[in-house]
Amino acid sequence: MEMLWTWLLSFFFILALLCILGYQLVCLVDLEFDYINPYDSSSRINNVILPEFIIQGVLCLILLIARHWFMLLLALPHLYYNVNLYMTRQHLVDVTEIYNQLSWEKKKRFFKIGYLLVLFILSLFWLLWSIGDEYD
Repeated sequence: MEMLWTWLLSFFFILALLCILGYQLVCLVDLEFDYINPYDSSSRINNVILPEFIIQGVLCLILLIARHWFMLLLALPHLYYNVNLYMTRQHLVDVTEIYNQLSWEKKKRFFKIGYLLVLFILSLFWLLWSIGDEYD
């Protein structure tokens, strides 16, 4: 039963990460089409960056405690990238440079979404697998 709860938690954490990144991407696209000003866009994005990093860390911690080594190894590069951004203080979007970095920021978020979609599909597979094992 604990296997089912572990996969369920990881499923919802990855889903939350995908929603946060989707929100950041919508803010960047709104900025690109001038629906929002740079200050509002960067403040909205910066408000959800730290929760994104925390959720990713908790996800890796859950996978470590549950001893799901394969998924942990797949999730660790994203955590390392986030920690590296945080330690070098490059994790926040600068309001004065957001137009110059707009295409790079969008590419970064698209890559993260693609990476998390792979984790999401694998998590969904293992969730369904554990449900099948639970009722056999």
